[in-house]
Amino acid sequence: MVKASDVVLILVAIVFPPAAAAFITGCSCDLLINICLTLLGYLPGHIHAFWLIYKRMQAEERYGRGGYHYIGNGAYQPYPQAAPSQPAPAPYYGATN
Repeated sequence: MVKASDVVLILVAIVFPPAAAAFITGCSCDLLINICLTLLGYLPGHIHAFWLIYKRMQAEERYGRGGYHYIGNGAYQPYPQAAPSQPAPAPYYGATN
C-alpha cells in the first residue's frame, strides 16, 4: 500500500535523488553512494533512490510503521520487543505513585 509519504519521497527522488536518499538513510554511506551515482549519471542516482524507497516500503509492510530502523545497505531491522513476561508499567500522571 502506497502512502502519501511514499508519494512525496518518489516525487523528491524524481527531482533530486540524493535528497530522497538523505530522507531515508540520513547521513550514511548510502547517501554518498547516491551522490556519486547521480554525478556519474542522473539515471543511476534515480535507480538507487527508488531502490531505497522500495526497501523502506518493504520494511513498513514487514515490521509495521515505525517498528524498524535502518542498518545500512538497504537493510532494516525490527526494534527489539519488550519481554512478554514483563508487564507494561501503568501510566504515571504525577498525581499518585
